[in-house]
Amino acid sequence: MAITKEEVEHIAELAKLYLTEEEKERMQRQLSAILEYFARLQEVDTSAIPPTATVLPLRNVMREDIPGHSFERDKILANAPQKAEGYVKVRAVLE
Repeated sequence: MAITKEEVEHIAELAKLYLTEEEKERMQRQLSAILEYFARLQEVDTSAIPPTATVLPLRNVMREDIPGHSFERDKILANAPQKAEGYVKVRAVLE
């Protein structure tokens, strides 16, 4: 499937690209080659191939959720610039 020079100019206009005559001819050849390649791909029989999102084997990389040691509240509050009723006091971000 060949693309015309007018189609290249139309695509360039949509993309707001300025192309020289040489670039238009090059784009015409390259886009035509791409469309020809897609046309060849359409001829491939893929009916026996199941749909897939990826060809790579996927595995779960998450670790088990195991409770661990956490920081003591008093040590955390010792570093807080302001505290109130056992919590770190911060300035309101919403009004």
